[in-house]
Amino acid sequence: MTTTVSAVEANSLTAGRLHRRTPWLILVACIVISAVVVGLIGAALDPEAEYNIVAAVFFGVLAYVLVIGVVSRLIEGSRRSTDRVVTAVVSLAFVVALLPLISLVFTVITMGSGRIDLDFFTLSMRNVLGEGGGAAHAIIGTLLMTGVATLISVPIGLMTSIYLVEYGRGRLAQAITFFVDVMTGIPSIVAGLFAFALFELILGPGTRVGLSGAIALTVLMVPVVVRSSEEMLRLVPNELREASFALGVPKWLTILKVVLPTSIAGITTGIMLSIARVIGETAPLLIAAGFSNNFNWDLTSDRMQSLPVFVYYSYVSQGTDFQPYIDRAWAGALTLIAIVMLLNLVARLVARIFAPKLGR
Repeated sequence: MTTTVSAVEANSLTAGRLHRRTPWLILVACIVISAVVVGLIGAALDPEAEYNIVAAVFFGVLAYVLVIGVVSRLIEGSRRSTDRVVTAVVSLAFVVALLPLISLVFTVITMGSGRIDLDFFTLSMRNVLGEGGGAAHAIIGTLLMTGVATLISVPIGLMTSIYLVEYGRGRLAQAITFFVDVMTGIPSIVAGLFAFALFELILGPGTRVGLSGAIALTVLMVPVVVRSSEEMLRLVPNELREASFALGVPKWLTILKVVLPTSIAGITTGIMLSIARVIGETAPLLIAAGFSNNFNWDLTSDRMQSLPVFVYYSYVSQGTDFQPYIDRAWAGALTLIAIVMLLNLVARLVARIFAPKLGR
């Protein structure tokens, strides 16, 4: 059998190939040229404006997509040129998605690191006007309310997802799924109003306590835990369940010893996503837990401060000398991001420790 190859295909298959370092050199050159051009244009428009590194990187990568396509077509042919262009476009999409995050983290670190000191983590804002003070009371409130909300929502959400995957059939399971989806789209302020109204009925009008804020966060966390855990449990192969049943293991023990350990990494990630979803909420805590400048370790007594509310009030309630308030707001935002990053690192460590070991 004879295979006929056209001249075009032969040329594309036998064309030259770029050195492996060439695309990187082109990328660096494009970013450097873009940085210079962006700097010159920015200086011409506004000499006092800050340098826009995000624009420089974006236009540099965009120029790289065009240049690598032309260079590869001239040297390697159309097939490899198309492959490199598609790879570069995918990389550009990644850069576009990553740049806002890099810009946000860079801005928060730059603006908030100046106020990060020992006083910020040990003092409250009681009787403080202008400079000084700290956010220790807000950090304590955030950790307490988020911790209680996690302790309540994780067991409820996880057991609900186990029921939907392992036991639920018929209209009841459909109704639970429907209401979980509805709860996922509830605005956060509605959760705050619900918690505030609930504790008003129990403890009296105008009651604002830390436990009310924790309940508001629980309402927001439960549907996220349910949906993420449900998807992770569905990814567990049925062969594992059937093998366990074949050995005579009851269903509840199969879930406990086989299904949950297999999906523990994904479940942990879902729980961390739910915590990250609620730890920065401002509106429900402002309504349910209120605002306070004092230390409060009791979730059932008096108002309790949180970091998001601390940042909000630091920004909107500025004094005559506004700079200390702005500095505290940025420092609070940086602390909040640091707490979320630390929790994610702990979650990954826990998932790695408790995940099933597949090696010999």
